[in-house]
Amino acid sequence: MTEKKKYHIRPARLDDAMAIFDLIQSHQDDLIPRPLGDIISNIDRFIVCESENVIAGCAAWKIIPEIGNPSKASVEVQSVAVNKEFRRRGIGSKLVRNTIENVRRFDPFQAMVLTFAPEFFSGLGFVEVPKTSVMHKLYMGCINCTKHANPFTCPEIAMVYDLRAKQ
Repeated sequence: MTEKKKYHIRPARLDDAMAIFDLIQSHQDDLIPRPLGDIISNIDRFIVCESENVIAGCAAWKIIPEIGNPSKASVEVQSVAVNKEFRRRGIGSKLVRNTIENVRRFDPFQAMVLTFAPEFFSGLGFVEVPKTSVMHKLYMGCINCTKHANPFTCPEIAMVYDLRAKQ
């Protein structure tokens, strides 16, 4: 009988930055790369899943303001990655759910994600929306993307999760 591994989700620490960087780099087809300096500068917005002193997964978040209407701000779920040897164990789902619960304290309007894995996020309650409904995200983030020249031709799918709906 194989021993079941224990997983612990916790806030990231500065000494996790290199492991997070490596994990994101290992998902180059699925994620937008993040420089190590960006990860370190935003370490307080990362969570990790740890198993036996190994970072098995990570996720992060970023507030996307709505110009002129702070009550309509969104939170973008970013950099969701699970180490290949830890996949299919519910770690990604736990990281996203934990991220959503952590950002509820800000009372944002919605969580949003741009993703190549819409099936994964729809299983967590996210629904697909037109990219034109997340224009501020496109302006703030996608405009600087090094992978695609135009956010509207990028194959990522825009999805949102209503944080103010009754649970």
